Amino acid sequence: QVQLVESGGGLVQPGGSLRLSCAASGSFFSIDAMGWYRQAPGKQRELVAVISSGGSTNYADSVKGRFTISRDNAKNTVSLQMNNLKPEDTAVYYCKAERLRYQRWDRARYDYWGQGTQVTVSS
Repeated sequence: QVQLVESGGGLVQPGGSLRLSCAASGSFFSIDAMGWYRQAPGKQRELVAVISSGGSTNYADSVKGRFTISRDNAKNTVSLQMNNLKPEDTAVYYCKAERLRYQRWDRARYDYWGQGTQVTVSS
């Protein structure tokens, strides 16, 4: 069974920075994409940023220029550097492993979520 463990959330003042990290553990062959999503109270979960195994990235318009996603394929980790944080960035942030394969020949793909980490931006 694959587990995703996030770390790095917390309380920060507006304009500050945080770095989130997520590590995937377990026995598997590959993960196609890894991403960060967030969910604020009363709102739907939304994409923040995603990165493919080849390094292609996609960001929500609201975080472009402020957040940077990176990935270490050898360590099965993904990080999110968040700069110039705003109160509207306050949410629970979730790591997601997308289209995971257990074996090289598997046709089946699986998605997994982390447990979430709270980010609060407030003065």
